[in-house]
Amino acid sequence: MDTRIHFGTESPDMSGIHQWLAGDGDAGAVVLFTGHVRDEAGQVSGLVLEHYPQMAEAETLRILEQAQARWPLLRAWVQHRVETIRPGELIVLVGVASEHRQAAFEAAAFVMDFLKTRVPIWKKTLSADGATWVSARHRDELAAARWQPEED
Repeated sequence: MDTRIHFGTESPDMSGIHQWLAGDGDAGAVVLFTGHVRDEAGQVSGLVLEHYPQMAEAETLRILEQAQARWPLLRAWVQHRVETIRPGELIVLVGVASEHRQAAFEAAAFVMDFLKTRVPIWKKTLSADGATWVSARHRDELAAARWQPEED
């Protein structure tokens, strides 16, 4: 599997990423997921994202390798912005290509669930009341837990 991992301030080139994922006709399915900053009913003015570069990239690569071990992926792209982002702006893009759609859908969900729970990225919400660090969410842990094998 060919992979691309980007952490930085650049917004993704959606067309170029899609073209790269689609390849030269070997992919029957490309799934792109994008996550954006919500304004939370006008309460959020921005989101500050910080990361530990080497650890974030290494953990993201591990997640992609685990996805490849579960599904027959051809290519994968993860791009996460780390800067101050305004409501409506893109935070993260996860793209995967496979021969078949089910593998692509499932792998994209798997990658996103583990990006949220395992990659060292810190978020601070900006609002009229000030800035607040975002704690880990139980629902994100539950989403990632669904991928764990059941114990006997």
